[in-house]
Amino acid sequence: MPDRSSKRNLAIVAVATATLIWGSVGVLVKTTAITGLTFAMYRLWLGALLHVGALVVTRRRLPWATFKACALGGVLFATDIGLGFTAVKLTTVANAAIIGALAPVLIALASARWLGERFGRRETLLAAISFGGVVLVAVGSSGSPAWSPIGDFLAFLGMLAWTAYWLFSRRARVRASALEYMTSVMIAGAIAITPVALVRGGIPPAWPDAHDWAILVLFAILPGATGHLLVAWSHRHVESWLSALITQCAPVVSALTAWVVVDEPVTALVAVGGAVVLAATGVLVARSRAPAEELEPAA
Repeated sequence: MPDRSSKRNLAIVAVATATLIWGSVGVLVKTTAITGLTFAMYRLWLGALLHVGALVVTRRRLPWATFKACALGGVLFATDIGLGFTAVKLTTVANAAIIGALAPVLIALASARWLGERFGRRETLLAAISFGGVVLVAVGSSGSPAWSPIGDFLAFLGMLAWTAYWLFSRRARVRASALEYMTSVMIAGAIAITPVALVRGGIPPAWPDAHDWAILVLFAILPGATGHLLVAWSHRHVESWLSALITQCAPVVSALTAWVVVDEPVTALVAVGGAVVLAATGVLVARSRAPAEELEPAA
């Protein structure tokens, strides 16, 4: 059995891997023809099928009591991706990702206040430097013709939903395993977003074409079944503030991916800001050695 320090190191790697996946795949939403809400609806139902399939293959059950305890996480998650996918359709990928990077700052402050995690002056300074890099990336991309103030506002609301989801997940993992929790999240999220997507998009919903289905399946497998499961597992083994701040690197990955995939420009400010974010986060991880207090009893 790995000791607590080894589990913490693995959890940090898990969060970093999820961050790389989220940052590199998110831009693909912009290439789809369906609306952000419709995309989110299909993505959640595919995610629910994948996670239920994983339960069946591993011969595990999802108790009703566990589902009820975790369902709020699904509603918050559905709110986050519904707003986020819509925002990325309206504004630049970089701006949507940058605004989302405010969440780690809020999570860090909340973790210190409500979860009793240690967040000292050194960590505060490094987090501020990292956020400063995020601001540079935002300023560097704000002149793009793809920018939209409405898109930025939706991204801000999505960021608040993501913050609430992250903090809720930290506590919910006490009562459920990572697979049980994410299965509950996907099912509850799909149920919650479907009526909203149908009201906004009409009945029957728009049917994705072959390209959109490929992106949806990719999202269900990588950011969903891989990225979110990795982070759900990590919640028990690494501090919430640290794992959240690691995800601040996602905008850097998103900006670079948007440059390659949809030809959004990477200006000098974006490049400098990205370097600042990566450097500050690297120092933060390297200098943070205190093992996280593990939560019991879920695995």
